[in-house]
Amino acid sequence: MNFRSLIRILALSCLALQSQGVHAGAYEDMLHAIRTDDQTTIIDLLRRGVDIETVSPQGETLLMLAAREGKPIVIETLLAAKPRINARNPLGETALMLAAIQGHTEAVKMLIAAGAPVNQSGWTPLIYAAARDRVDIARLLIAKGANVNAAADNGTTALMMAAREGYLQMLLLLLEHGADAKYVSPSGHSALSLAADRGNKEIEFMLRKAGVSN
Repeated sequence: MNFRSLIRILALSCLALQSQGVHAGAYEDMLHAIRTDDQTTIIDLLRRGVDIETVSPQGETLLMLAAREGKPIVIETLLAAKPRINARNPLGETALMLAAIQGHTEAVKMLIAAGAPVNQSGWTPLIYAAARDRVDIARLLIAKGANVNAAADNGTTALMMAAREGYLQMLLLLLEHGADAKYVSPSGHSALSLAADRGNKEIEFMLRKAGVSN
């Protein structure tokens, strides 16, 4: 290798390192802007070439991060850049699921209005809402057509989640909208068995009142 070739390789390596540094810096700026509702900086970074589909080390997109934080202004700004609204992180979670479990009602409304599906295979936004007793969000999802009897990969339904955690209001909402109180998962679990395991007597009573006998 001659001297000129060596210089060229070194120059290209420096440029690559500089590019990585700029990218890393821009990503950190974007994270800070999301957390602080800095719409101006987000718009500027997107115009400068930050990819709307950029993911965190945990595999979460910018939209997922904004949904988790519950930042309506940021979500609106990111949605304008046309991200993949139903992208999933390594755990199979979407932006809508993250907004639902964190209780960010306005974010849930915005994501649904932008086309985020309320029904999907595996874990669903409704099951996630039930897991944290987000009754208002569950009601909203059901009004938008969420399947109250959808089951996750392990057979868990929203009703089973509410029964296990002892969320009476959530349980009643789901039953009111047709949740199957007699459903038994492939592993043999039911809303009643989960309530019994946790000692949730009031939940057991309501399930038996709904027609569950065992």
